[in-house]
Amino acid sequence: MRRSRLFAALVVAAVAIIGYYASKQVNPVTGEKQAIAMTPEQEVALGLKSAPEMAAQFGGEDQDPAAQRFVQEVGRRVQSRSRASQTPYEFHFELLADPETINAFALPGGPVFITRGLYKRLQNEGQLAGVLGHEIGHVVGRHSSEQMAKSQLAQTLVGAAGVAASDSGHGQEAVQIGAFVAQMAQLRYGRQDELQADTLGVDFMSEAGYDPRGMVEVMKILESASNGQRPPEFLSSHPDPGNRVGVIQAEIEKKFPSGVPGELTQGGQIPR
Repeated sequence: MRRSRLFAALVVAAVAIIGYYASKQVNPVTGEKQAIAMTPEQEVALGLKSAPEMAAQFGGEDQDPAAQRFVQEVGRRVQSRSRASQTPYEFHFELLADPETINAFALPGGPVFITRGLYKRLQNEGQLAGVLGHEIGHVVGRHSSEQMAKSQLAQTLVGAAGVAASDSGHGQEAVQIGAFVAQMAQLRYGRQDELQADTLGVDFMSEAGYDPRGMVEVMKILESASNGQRPPEFLSSHPDPGNRVGVIQAEIEKKFPSGVPGELTQGGQIPR
């Protein structure tokens, strides 16, 4: 019986691993080869379906029409004037009413949100462009779909480990350990995604005419907002903003080795 369970577990694991690597494809924007769980069309459909519920968790749509319009205009500018415009995703941008939560996030396929709690801490248009460019980077980088593929693989392997160990008296312990390892692996990949979104954000905002140093200022604002306590949700499972500053500055120097061009702007002030 133990041999049959072990064989079944190995078959399940092998099929899962083969399927995972067979799903890999090259991202046309990043050039990265990724295992992807969904097609772009499925990403768009999932994002549109999930957007109302996600928005509701952060107080729903902010009722300040000037601020709402400003977020939409800056987001559209970053998307339409950058390489993100060459993707099949359906972007829309929304300011959410939650005044306490310091966060911005994107759903698969294009919905991008920023909370009032983060928005009110920003000082100019360029900083907002940096935040929205970062979130556009998550969509274009297909990070949600990639994480779903990794999660599906991890869950299958954890289940297979439980099957293999189920007659040893330690099956539950094996499942728990496997789940912990899978969680840590996904956290590491999540941090890599954040750094890639930072570099894509630098590219997208500068392509749209914004000074990418605004992204560095955003990191400093976020670091200050933590005040030595629990970090903002925007940073809760991500790299320390001090580390991110180094990555952002390296990308700026790579993109503009002779210095940031004078025509790139920080834009106007944030409507309150």
